[in-house]
Amino acid sequence: MEFLRKIFIKKNIAYLFSCAIFFITMSCEEDLTKSKDNQSRNFPSEIIHNAHITKRDSGFVTMKAIAPIIEKYELIDSPYIVAKKGIDIEFFDKKKPKVPGKITAKYARIFEYKKFYEAKGNVRITTNEGQRFAMQSVYWDQKKNRIYTHDTVFVTMEDGSTLVGAKGMTAKDDFSEYTFFDNTGDFSSKQLSESKR
Repeated sequence: MEFLRKIFIKKNIAYLFSCAIFFITMSCEEDLTKSKDNQSRNFPSEIIHNAHITKRDSGFVTMKAIAPIIEKYELIDSPYIVAKKGIDIEFFDKKKPKVPGKITAKYARIFEYKKFYEAKGNVRITTNEGQRFAMQSVYWDQKKNRIYTHDTVFVTMEDGSTLVGAKGMTAKDDFSEYTFFDNTGDFSSKQLSESKR
C-alpha cells in the first residue's frame, strides 16, 4: 500500500510539473506572438524604386518629385511615406507656372493625414523668386501654411545679398513673408533704401 501511495504522489508531482511547463510555454508563446505582431506591422506596404511623382490640382501641375526609393508605411497608427535616399521636388505656383521652386534633401518623411512634412540633411530650397535657403532640416505644416526650422538658415537673395538666421526661421509656405531668429546679414544699400520708403 505504501508503495502505491508513493507511485501516486510521484504521478501527481509529474502531472503538476508538466502542467506548469505547459502554462509557462503557452504564456511565453503568447508574449512572442504579441511582440511579433507589433514588429510585423512596421514594414513598408509599398516600395517604389526610381520614383517620378506628379501631383495635379484641377489639371494644373502643382508638384513633381524624383526619389531613388520611396516607402509607404500604411499598417501602423500614424501612416507615413519616407524617402530615405533623398528627394528632389519642384513645386509650381499658378502666378509663375514656368518657373518652379525647388527643394532637395537627403531624407524626407510625409505624414499625409496630418499634412505634415519634414526634410533633413543638406536641405536646399530655391523659391520661384530666386531666393535660396540652406539648412539641415525643415518642417512644413500644410494645415497652418507654415514652414519652420530651428537650425541655422543661410539665405541668398536674388540680388546676391545674404542673411543668416542663427536660431532658425518661420515662414509662410509661399515664402511671401518670413521671420529669422538671431539674424545677421549683408544687404545692398539699394535694398535698405527701398525698405525705408
